[in-house]
Amino acid sequence: MSWQIPQQIELDIIAGKAEYRTFQTGVGGQSILPVPPNAFAVVFGYDFSPAGGGFTIYNNLFTPTPRIVPDQLRFFETQQISFYTGTDFYPFVHHINTNSSAYFDTINSVPSVVHEIDNTPIARQVYITSPKDITITVGLILTIDPATTGAIPITNRTPALLTYGGSPQTPNVQTDFGPALTPIQFMQPSPNDFQAFGFGLLPNNANGQAFATPDATRGLLDPSVHLNSFGATFSEAAAANYFLCLHYALYTKTIPEQRG
Repeated sequence: MSWQIPQQIELDIIAGKAEYRTFQTGVGGQSILPVPPNAFAVVFGYDFSPAGGGFTIYNNLFTPTPRIVPDQLRFFETQQISFYTGTDFYPFVHHINTNSSAYFDTINSVPSVVHEIDNTPIARQVYITSPKDITITVGLILTIDPATTGAIPITNRTPALLTYGGSPQTPNVQTDFGPALTPIQFMQPSPNDFQAFGFGLLPNNANGQAFATPDATRGLLDPSVHLNSFGATFSEAAAANYFLCLHYALYTKTIPEQRG
């Protein structure tokens, strides 16, 4: 387990100032955690069982050269959870392991490989407070667009040798996530540095965080939509769907200005 009840919240629960609650969701990509009027919630951890378990992809094109996992399963290899409180946005991206093993296809007499998603639950500590309903979005990410590369100059924040400042390498400095026409453009080292370092004009949707927005091709794809594309056998399999359990404390009073 990688989270625990924060000490002050635990003391508040014991003292009757707050209630410990869980919120279990899954399958479809959009959920809302309701927060009653004149109350506030503090989400302090979640358990995430990723989508993609329970089925395998067989590929008889196995060779010693590098090959990417087939799209059907690769969609599940990057999954994003995000929380929106009406004022604040918290994205969390998870890479999910794919287990691949070689075998000999005796029917076709060729070396082959079988792929399957490791959907072992992931536990994460968070600290999200909100006096309003919390919107939860879960999705799969297949591709991104590394749009701009460039050499990082030497500055007082990017010194030579210790960072990429002055390196002849040209790392990615702009990555586009989401719809092709309106992507979230993740700028590195930061949105301000993108223009200051001479990489060009700052795009309209420049952002200092890497996260995807809904798009069936190059952004968030609802897990249930992807499973439905295979047919009912896959979408009805419980193991193939994701499940997310939030752990939170509910305070039935107005949120204090100082939240720690």
